Amino acid sequence: MPELPEVETVRAGLIPAMEGQVIEKADIRRPGLRFPFPDRMAERLTGARVERLRRRSKYILADLSTGETLLIHLGMSGRMLVSGQLAGDFHHDHPAPAKHDHVVLDMAGGARVTFNDARRFGAMDLMATEDAETHWLLRGIGPEPLGMIFMKITCKGI
Repeated sequence: MPELPEVETVRAGLIPAMEGQVIEKADIRRPGLRFPFPDRMAERLTGARVERLRRRSKYILADLSTGETLLIHLGMSGRMLVSGQLAGDFHHDHPAPAKHDHVVLDMAGGARVTFNDARRFGAMDLMATEDAETHWLLRGIGPEPLGMIFMKITCKGI
């Protein structure tokens, strides 16, 4: 399972392809992964602008212009693949969807972001952004290491 630094690296790598971009088309290629995808997930993602990508523990959170947040968990074998996006001197054409490409997001800027998970231990969900911290997967998580709340708790009295 990816550890927190790897999840942060994935989040940072997705920023150029996703942050500030509109999801032109969401292709949901199966009914779910570790648990079912939310109702009308493709419709709810299509046309939404990714306002901000952030991380909460081992979850990537994409705050959308619709007032919802897309939660992404890579599980044990999940990968986020970016194609069609200039990354330095490299450019990767969009490949044909592969067997384990479960969610494909075509971004307005020309990038395609694909969630690939051979073992299907990953997860995706949509929730109201204002309720993100109380989502059943997030509500029991402690403070972020080196976050301001953590620093206030551990440095109290210094």
